[in-house]
Amino acid sequence: MARERKNLFHTWTMLVLIVAGNVLYALTVKLFLLPAGLVTGGTTGIALAIHCGFGIPVSLFVLIFNVVMLILGYVLLGKTFAITTILSTFTYPAALELFERIVGQITITEDILLCTLFSGLGIGLSLGIVIRAGASTGGMDIPPLVLNRYFKIPVSISLYMFDICILLAQAFWSTPDKLLYGILLVMVYTIVLDKLMLMGTVKTEVKVVTRKHQEVREAILKNLDRGVTLLYGEGGYLHEEAQIVLSVISNRELPQVEKLIRSIDPESFMVVSRVSEVRGRGFSMSKKYR
Repeated sequence: MARERKNLFHTWTMLVLIVAGNVLYALTVKLFLLPAGLVTGGTTGIALAIHCGFGIPVSLFVLIFNVVMLILGYVLLGKTFAITTILSTFTYPAALELFERIVGQITITEDILLCTLFSGLGIGLSLGIVIRAGASTGGMDIPPLVLNRYFKIPVSISLYMFDICILLAQAFWSTPDKLLYGILLVMVYTIVLDKLMLMGTVKTEVKVVTRKHQEVREAILKNLDRGVTLLYGEGGYLHEEAQIVLSVISNRELPQVEKLIRSIDPESFMVVSRVSEVRGRGFSMSKKYR
């Protein structure tokens, strides 16, 4: 029963995050990207190019394009992929149309640089929220996945190539300045997306070479309640056997660990490095004491 409630809570949380991410995406496009006439990549970029060339509403084209890509994903990538993408397929264009009617012609700022930066921030955050929820935003996310599945082309390469082509397509209706701002926009939301994907998972790895490895091990276990692994090594100069204390801690615990180790062995050799993701007991799983 408890497991079913946990699974239900996880499912609802995922659905809420997917909707929130797509709503934030639509709000960012309406408040910052469209008023500034910026160019961008992805489905929105194609919709902007079509709108400038043929006058088709952005939200209508996004809806049609997303549905076509959803069908393509269902046929080529399978049912599971389609289920996790279907909510984004309809939520984003619906939210964009809703904001078109509610917000109207309201403009927060006419500064194109501010619009570029906040567009990149909002798009990066919204994409990160949806992806971290375990879903896809659909649209132009799908062709790179298809190419990767059938032709082994890396997703990042094909995604960047598509974005470049989409930006060039918009160049016919944009000034060189707008095109450069569009490139800056893509760079900003890519950086924000990368940072958000690592948020909460980045940890600090500490390796300590010391003759007092037992004292260091006990101190970390007792004072920090962090796991410890002892690695066996050999000194490169004197060929003395040595034990290396390995522990993964949170970033905030690093000053405490350094102070603790120095108090035990001031001559210890310590290596500190950043790790992008940690999974296992004490991190992605609950702690288990024996």
